[in-house]
Amino acid sequence: MPETLQDSLKKEVGVEAARLIQSDMIVGLGTGSTVRYLVDELGRRCHEEDLHFTGVTTSRRTAIQAQSYGIPIVNINDVDHIDITIDGADQCDKHFDGIKGGGAALLWEKIVAVNSDYYVWIVDQSKMCDTIGAFPLPVEVIPFGSQHVISYFEHQGYEPVLRRDALGNVIHTDENNVIVDLHLHHIDDPQALSEDLIHTVGVVEHGLFLNMVDKVIIGSKNGPTVLLNPYK
Repeated sequence: MPETLQDSLKKEVGVEAARLIQSDMIVGLGTGSTVRYLVDELGRRCHEEDLHFTGVTTSRRTAIQAQSYGIPIVNINDVDHIDITIDGADQCDKHFDGIKGGGAALLWEKIVAVNSDYYVWIVDQSKMCDTIGAFPLPVEVIPFGSQHVISYFEHQGYEPVLRRDALGNVIHTDENNVIVDLHLHHIDDPQALSEDLIHTVGVVEHGLFLNMVDKVIIGSKNGPTVLLNPYK
């Protein structure tokens, strides 16, 4: 998909999703390129429509962007609930299972998601698929003993790669953990894989988000499409 078209679709769903936010809500704000458009639109609404809400973010970079618009951001420990969370996804299949963590924020993203009353994904049409797995599955691992975790993943045939930046430096999350990307190509049994990963000592969290999302807003050439999860 041409980058300019993809950016246009991301902005489209960001603007559409921003309409879900009402004054006095506590709102979970995700991380990633699509969410940036959401936060831009929410910032506009705050200044032009007198929208006022409190945000809980899934990364420090989203917090910085939101605060630049004057949106108040609080720690998740300081709220008793989150009305709605809007986030992106790297892949979503027909069963409403997905992969997240391309932005290395999957742990905070999942914590915010499971503590939200309503959970929405905003994606462009390229993120939809029949079977997840073509996008490498991120796994957050503590640095201590991480090479042994990687060796276990290799033994399992998961094709693990320690994530590095363009200069070859190991990437660390906001919790100072590392990300190991599993190049699985396709995931036939996400639940079984989820159980294996989360019970691996040293793994903090993985990027499989299974039957968690309530609504998916998809950007397409013909305008946003809204899918409701019938399994929830």
